Amino acid sequence: MTMTIDADQPVSETSRAKRLKAMTSTVHEGVDRSIMSTTAFASLDRYKHFLAIQYLFHRDVAALYADPRLQAAIPGLAQRCRLPFVAADMKDLGIDPPEAGGPIFDTVMSADPGTALGWLYVAEGSNMGAALLRKEAQKLGLSDGHGARHLAPAPEGPAPHWRAFIAAFDAIPLSEDEEKRAKEGALEAFARVQAHVDAHLG
Repeated sequence: MTMTIDADQPVSETSRAKRLKAMTSTVHEGVDRSIMSTTAFASLDRYKHFLAIQYLFHRDVAALYADPRLQAAIPGLAQRCRLPFVAADMKDLGIDPPEAGGPIFDTVMSADPGTALGWLYVAEGSNMGAALLRKEAQKLGLSDGHGARHLAPAPEGPAPHWRAFIAAFDAIPLSEDEEKRAKEGALEAFARVQAHVDAHLG
């Protein structure tokens, strides 16, 4: 991915994003190390395995981006979904979608708000590591228009893109129980990424 979630933006110590970052730091670092140790960008063949991981994870969360409750709370959420770009990258390289069961969230509104926000935090945070991976993909002859569309930055830049998400993310009111489920959702999301890495790059 990598799963880097840090845009060096000021986030208050009491913000939901800051709490999730602190609470998931250990598992987050473990996933990062695991991905980088697989040399996913050492060759085009390895990159194809990496794309399979990206496809499976973004398929897991695609329904969240179509959830009308979340769309109402997070402006432009639907346009943030990267599954279509990953699928286009796979088509560029002649890769069929991997067959690995169904997605975690298989229907719109299939997740409670807390759990959904935890997963979205991880999915959106992975954008922050894409700039480095984009450079590695370019070394393989890939580009924003062929094979590496999903790594292309947002028009406004990755940091502003992340800050806009976090501003809306932190403003969503949650109950104490929903806050707990957001934390659990973030941990589940990182664990899911790790499982995809183990299955396709390990």
